Amino acid sequence: MIVGKAGNGGRAKKPSVWAGVPRWARVCTVFGAVLMLLSGVALAGTEVLMARYEGAVGKADLFGDQAAGAKERKSDIKGPLNILLVGIDPRRPEQPPLADSIMVLHVPEGLDRGYLFSLPRDLYVDIPRFEKAGYNGGQDKLNAAMSYGSRKQGENPSAAQGFELLAKTVQQVTGIERFDAGAIINFSGFIKIVDAMGGVTMNIEREVRSEHRRPDGTHRELRPGGGGYLGPQAVYEKGKQHLEGWQALDYVRQRYPKNGVPDGDYGRQRHQQQFVKAMASQAFSADVVTNPIKLDRVLRAAGQSLVFNGRGHSVVDFGLALKNLRPNSIQMIKLPGGGIIENGKYRGERFEPAVQDFFDALENEQLDAFLLEHPKFQNKAS
Repeated sequence: MIVGKAGNGGRAKKPSVWAGVPRWARVCTVFGAVLMLLSGVALAGTEVLMARYEGAVGKADLFGDQAAGAKERKSDIKGPLNILLVGIDPRRPEQPPLADSIMVLHVPEGLDRGYLFSLPRDLYVDIPRFEKAGYNGGQDKLNAAMSYGSRKQGENPSAAQGFELLAKTVQQVTGIERFDAGAIINFSGFIKIVDAMGGVTMNIEREVRSEHRRPDGTHRELRPGGGGYLGPQAVYEKGKQHLEGWQALDYVRQRYPKNGVPDGDYGRQRHQQQFVKAMASQAFSADVVTNPIKLDRVLRAAGQSLVFNGRGHSVVDFGLALKNLRPNSIQMIKLPGGGIIENGKYRGERFEPAVQDFFDALENEQLDAFLLEHPKFQNKAS
């Protein structure tokens, strides 16, 4: 069932947004990579810095609807908007990519607030037929859609092509008719962004122990014969902590009860959202926006970690459109669900029935009313 819509406006020429604005107060959004998985973060910068960022951002046809070499259409961006954000782990070129983290940012018509929700990568879904990759369709975990869609005969897999099938699958799950933009964020580049910012301070809700890293950041050794890892573990203690790049990535990837995340992938999604918000808040800090050297490092690291498609609009166009979006105006959403067990075997995750009501409210621009009636969908932890 088709549940949602989003659209862009006409072709009217945009007035200058810079008139009367001080040089270092000019606002552009680091759309996509200054957050692990974007949230409309705004940074101040000169036109020179924006040009450097725009030039660093990777571009690809993520939705399969742009001709090669097509000229970008310039027009005003109007809400409501739905933006698909996908984080992937770097893999060998011959390996199909997997979507390690999948988020949707919904921005209502006013473009000054948003709703950010995650889809479990283990969500058991119907993946549609995709002729480009020779995939006939079937049921599998959501993160596999990117892998199936990436296949190219005689060539290495294409993450951009895989994104297209993942987007179609997410549309089918959520009822969103069309995404207005999308981005792929490489987690290895994410470390560089955090380090360029000087690290990020956030509140850790409970002690979490790393599955993969030692306290010094080196990788733990695999146990001979399998069955886990050996050696001391990095520990992220409860309370306010300052995380370096490798620590931030390691923390937001933990998802096992034995490591201090009793609610598994749902806890990991919550930690990711909490970190996104903390990172966004720090991106707005005077330490970043008034320091041209640090700002330049952050912008370039962000651009190099991101592949973006705005369906005819540039990353800077979106930055200007979302210039009033702030971390404290983004509502973090948790979509409740649970595991599917068949014949004693775990098949994946499924949503509770009320999640369909959330998607209906998304279509009808009634999320505020829905959240008042369903407070458990509000991820208030910070």
